[in-house]
Amino acid sequence: MKIAILGTGNLGYSIATGILLQDNFNFNKLYLTKRNTDALQSLNRLANVKISTENKKAVRFSDIVIIAVQPNQLQGVLEEIKDVIKPKRHTVISVVTGRKINEIAAVLGADVPIIRSMPNTAISVGQSMTCLSGNEAGKKKVEFAKLIFNSLGKTLCIDESQMQSATVICASGIAFWMRLIRATTQGAVQLGFDAEEAQELSMQTCLGAASLLLQSGNHPEQEIDKVTTPSGCTIEGLNEMEHQGLSASLIKGIVTSFEKINQI
Repeated sequence: MKIAILGTGNLGYSIATGILLQDNFNFNKLYLTKRNTDALQSLNRLANVKISTENKKAVRFSDIVIIAVQPNQLQGVLEEIKDVIKPKRHTVISVVTGRKINEIAAVLGADVPIIRSMPNTAISVGQSMTCLSGNEAGKKKVEFAKLIFNSLGKTLCIDESQMQSATVICASGIAFWMRLIRATTQGAVQLGFDAEEAQELSMQTCLGAASLLLQSGNHPEQEIDKVTTPSGCTIEGLNEMEHQGLSASLIKGIVTSFEKINQI
């Protein structure tokens, strides 16, 4: 298998790194393109990596084409490569924010396998929640995309109509969780910890809570019940947070973000 990443900026570089670090990922060559290739020279030393400024050349020698350019560059890149895209050979994976499959198919053709991917910024540390959807041809090739993005976190296949919702929960959601960690850090400072200690306590506790749910498969309330004793400090704090609108404000914020992304 030969893979091309067109537009190897921060996101494209993270994807390339994930592919290179995956022991059981069988590929022959990885072609990386960028207008200025200086930042990619460290990868150029690897025998199975080729660096180029030519998108068309990279596509011609590849089977999987990952498009990771900015949204305003997508049309130009599609026009550039359309003559060398072969439906029976190539699978196109787009990580371009907000651009739909039918926009890509309008240039490349509906018979080309096209997969739309929505990772989040945690991809840079191999912990992305990446949502995938494809056209009819793309659904038959989605395992290739899952193999790539499972090396960078977890994947979920969804209908494209849910991509806006997924963007709010997974991409905007990173910021929502960061704000919650910041708030618990501030609370820890108020209780007497210095800022560095407070942030470490908050981050590791957040990681532990998520890990408990991932490994146990439990509903959050099941884990909450294990921590809340009758007349204890935990239930007292939880009730105060709910009185102040914690859950309601989070849900309202998520819905507001969804309304905004649909306006955009």
